[in-house]
Amino acid sequence: LVTSIVAVVALITLTMIYAFSAPEEDVVDRLARQFILMERLASRDPGGKELAAQPAPGQLDEDRTEMFRATTARLGTPLDIAVTSVDSRFQTVSVRVGSRGWLVTDIDPPSDIQLVGWFALITIGVGAIAVFVANRMSKPLALLESAIESVSPDGILPVLPESGPAEVRATAGALNTLSTRLKRAIESRMRLVADAGHDFRTPLTRMRLRAEFVDDEEDRALWLRDIKELEHIADSAIQLVREESTKAPPEVICVDDLVKSVTIELRDQNFEIEVSDTDKAFVIATRHALSRALRNLLINAATHGGRGTVSVTGGITARITILDEGPGISPDLLDHVFEPFFRVDPARTQRVPGAGLGLTISREIIRRAGGDIRIANGPGGGLVQIVELPTVPA
Repeated sequence: LVTSIVAVVALITLTMIYAFSAPEEDVVDRLARQFILMERLASRDPGGKELAAQPAPGQLDEDRTEMFRATTARLGTPLDIAVTSVDSRFQTVSVRVGSRGWLVTDIDPPSDIQLVGWFALITIGVGAIAVFVANRMSKPLALLESAIESVSPDGILPVLPESGPAEVRATAGALNTLSTRLKRAIESRMRLVADAGHDFRTPLTRMRLRAEFVDDEEDRALWLRDIKELEHIADSAIQLVREESTKAPPEVICVDDLVKSVTIELRDQNFEIEVSDTDKAFVIATRHALSRALRNLLINAATHGGRGTVSVTGGITARITILDEGPGISPDLLDHVFEPFFRVDPARTQRVPGAGLGLTISREIIRRAGGDIRIANGPGGGLVQIVELPTVPA
């Protein structure tokens, strides 16, 4: 912006200088007439106090001296003139006034320094205004950037202060309105899922009672199995909504101790889980929620993978690695494993009950704690679940 404005001003300035500057002959004639007038006035001064005994010192400019002498002769009043210069920027003209002395005057030819100074002033003035305007123009963009970077894990924008210039106030107001609408929409969807999960329970209970009166034992078993699966789906949906709406305060947690306690709990329930190497690592999270997330991941490894092994490594992040011995997942389906109600039965042959929300809930909990989870097929087979959480001092 500064470069463009200065370039336009420079072009206009140079155009004006070229258009209105007089030819050199006219300038010489005007100066010669001034020298003639000054010589006449000085010769009539009886005191002659302004006259010098000698011409001005300096290097004689022979070309300009001859030019002024010829011009004054052409104008009818030949003068004895000497043009001298001490430096390359300024020149001094000495005009003989009879036998009384020399009239000395300075002439200031057009200087590049003046032009550079003019452009410097233009650049400083335009630059200050341009920076001020650009700052006002970029503030809404900076506000957008900071708002996007501060989006919470649940997708809600923070409330922005509606202060400052008009553009910033308008941008902050629009973002706050958008945040409010998003929050209402998410809460509405969560309430819908929770209500649907609760409403499922009543007809499922009636269906279970009716299934108990089915005479054929095989049909009764099939009915009860389908009803149990529906109950799993309803309970998982309600659990997901509770996880979204739970606002329990976080605390400092020793990850390796938590992993060991969850593993012992699951082994008591006959899940094949083992703990290998563990390092001391501390994170900030909600203990109950993080336990639930780890429990879901370990159960996933034990049920779908046959047997799970978990390890904890410390550092800048606490890395929890869970390996299993299952067939893994098709690479085409790895990007979908965290989708709600997604099942990978075609890739993992062991058929187990579940609603397909365990990984979804686990990722939601881990991201709320500032971490992330990724899943990949192990190099030697099986599935690798890696959880990373930012650590804090003990």
